[in-house]
Amino acid sequence: MFTSLVGGGRSKTRGMVLNLIRAAGTISRVELAASIGLTGPTITQVVRELMGEGLVVEVGRGASTGGKPPTLLQLNPPACYSVGVLFERNLCVVVLVDLAGRPVARTSFQGTALMPPDQALPVLASRVDGLLATSGVDRSRVLGVGLVSYGPQDRQAGVLLTPQPTDEWMGYPITQRLSEVLKLPVLLDNDAAAAAIGEYWLGAVEPGSVYGCIYMASGIGGGVVVAGDVYRGTSSNSVEIGHIAIDAVNGEECGCGNRGCLENYAGPSAVIRQAFTTGGLGQRLGLDPAGTDFLTGFGRIATAAGAGDPVARSLIEASARLLGTAAVTMTTLFDLDRVVLAGPSFTAAGSIYQSVIQEEVQRRSFARRLHPIEVVPSVNGSDAAAIGGAVLVLQSELTLLRLQR
Repeated sequence: MFTSLVGGGRSKTRGMVLNLIRAAGTISRVELAASIGLTGPTITQVVRELMGEGLVVEVGRGASTGGKPPTLLQLNPPACYSVGVLFERNLCVVVLVDLAGRPVARTSFQGTALMPPDQALPVLASRVDGLLATSGVDRSRVLGVGLVSYGPQDRQAGVLLTPQPTDEWMGYPITQRLSEVLKLPVLLDNDAAAAAIGEYWLGAVEPGSVYGCIYMASGIGGGVVVAGDVYRGTSSNSVEIGHIAIDAVNGEECGCGNRGCLENYAGPSAVIRQAFTTGGLGQRLGLDPAGTDFLTGFGRIATAAGAGDPVARSLIEASARLLGTAAVTMTTLFDLDRVVLAGPSFTAAGSIYQSVIQEEVQRRSFARRLHPIEVVPSVNGSDAAAIGGAVLVLQSELTLLRLQR
């Protein structure tokens, strides 16, 4: 029976080789050996296996450095596929990507997380099945599903460790149940970490780069990638910048147990609340003070800010200043050279956030005099987390395990 993709202790050499070939586009065996630090015969054996399984192909000769021109290697993108799912309170995005991480098909629909789990997961599974059916991709080539959502979570057990959006999701075996319905392996991961790794996989950052990601959907999260690997921490619940305290003394209590958390002052739900106490903006935009669709309400405020509404802009800029504080904290802790802004809540007013956060980072970051720190939008936009979820499947040991089986 399929359950989780998370394994332990097996060699990751094949995955490293696949990732290096993906990052380079084309690369020789000699360059692979030098990059990984393994012997030529070891690399030759691994490449032979990958070619035998159709994952890698030879694509001609490279430039000679005095001897025989090296043979160049390249991924074979249609060899296999993976599915990424953003599972959010207000939004679900499903993407199908090939071995190179390039999106092949996509669908999105209103979030199902406010439903009870036993109702929500069959709906989600039907959308995944529908996308696979219409894509024309042979299901046997699909390695698995990367389900990404908010934390905290237990990746090994495949459960969310939070009572949000409702108490019923706390500890629910989400990966096991979804895997049973789809008959595919399912991996659970953090949405912000997934968004961060998707940038690396699609070549938006340099292979050796150390960069962070601020992810904002209905909440705020963060991720850090070091030379292509997500920084995990002890339990893979790292860089939760939405729960950095910006007012630890007088701030309001948060459900996480902390006080004065960033998300409660700068996140979409907080901005919506502020719209009802600032210049009558909430009433003017027709927002619902008791509504739970934070993405739609926040999107209206962000659109108004971009159109020049001074009250809306003041709220978005205030949110951006606070996110700038989080970005400064991330760059100071991890000595980052780039901060990526990803997630659906950056779609409408991303340029405002980018400008304000860049200003804060340039003015306040500890290492700003040693190297530039760039704040940029995600190349994947609002689909960043879903694409990253699919990428995490491709990076996992599943490629090795499924092909061996």
